[in-house]
Amino acid sequence: MVRVGIGYDVHALVAGRRLVLGGVEIPHTHGLEGHSDADALMHAICDAVLGALGEGDIGHYFPNTDPRWKDAPSRIFLEEAARQVRLRGGRILNVDATVLAQQPRLAPHMTAMRANVAAALGVTTGQVGIKATTNEGLGFVGRGDGIAAMAVAVVEMPDPQPSAGTASS
Repeated sequence: MVRVGIGYDVHALVAGRRLVLGGVEIPHTHGLEGHSDADALMHAICDAVLGALGEGDIGHYFPNTDPRWKDAPSRIFLEEAARQVRLRGGRILNVDATVLAQQPRLAPHMTAMRANVAAALGVTTGQVGIKATTNEGLGFVGRGDGIAAMAVAVVEMPDPQPSAGTASS
């Protein structure tokens, strides 16, 4: 059975934090505010993978009220999402994500981001698509107040067994 999940994450840009996206530290005047490293790209992908499993979001597994996750690298979260897929006998087929950021320019970092995401998920870089776009100056992204990311994950799971009261054809 093939299942699809969607993820979305957003963090405010603030002074005094480093900017991390896809596990890559990107030179910029501001970084993303959050309890962990606030890697919006990895967070969105994590939610997409967990969504394909019908599970709760990243906050269910890694609550921002838990001091263990303070400044934690988001790769840990993505590795756990992939582990949850494997525990259920499934495998990640594909992940596609888009980062929405007015600045900085992300194209020079895409190859490293793809490699980091693929490694965390235990898949090839050919199974990971990452794109970036601006918001054409519109909204909080366009003003440079924050960065958002959205993702889709496709996961293959074993066919569920029919329940005892279900007739098979």
